[in-house]
Amino acid sequence: VSEYAPKMETFMINPAKIKDVIGKGGETITKIICDASNVTEVTNINAVKVELEDDGRVIIYHSDKEIIEKTRKMIEEITREVEVDKIYDAKVVKIESFGCFVQLWPGCEGLVHISELAHERVEKTEDVVSLGDEIIVKALGTDKKGRQNFSRKEALPKPKKAPKAKKEEPEQPEEQEVQEENN
Repeated sequence: VSEYAPKMETFMINPAKIKDVIGKGGETITKIICDASNVTEVTNINAVKVELEDDGRVIIYHSDKEIIEKTRKMIEEITREVEVDKIYDAKVVKIESFGCFVQLWPGCEGLVHISELAHERVEKTEDVVSLGDEIIVKALGTDKKGRQNFSRKEALPKPKKAPKAKKEEPEQPEEQEVQEENN
């Protein structure tokens, strides 16, 4: 097959995310097509072709496999969804008295409640995190209003419990060590 022959790639996205890929007045999909193809207009002969089906099927056409892959990654970035119980790297973007807001990727933010910042009790959010900090968080799911909730505490290793104090027994190992040395 010639390197100039048209190539096609098909993949699925959540149908509810189609509107996010298209964007207001088609702005987002136009930007994806132009940026991925390195053209200034979607009507350019070298522009990648993108079809979005109602069932969430995305079909990308172009002669260059790299441009198809770049287009796919840009669409997947927009349609990516948070998976519950998965650990993510996040950036602290806002600090409040009740916790902090973190950003996982552009367009995806959520709350880490103050009670989910650390294993020990936290008096002030600023005692644990600062604006711009990169932290790891575990996705807890969404609240009743559809907002993402995260936990830093559950993403951190569990602290080891301090061993319980044992009754002190008289020390005699030194005598044993002396006897072993003499033998």
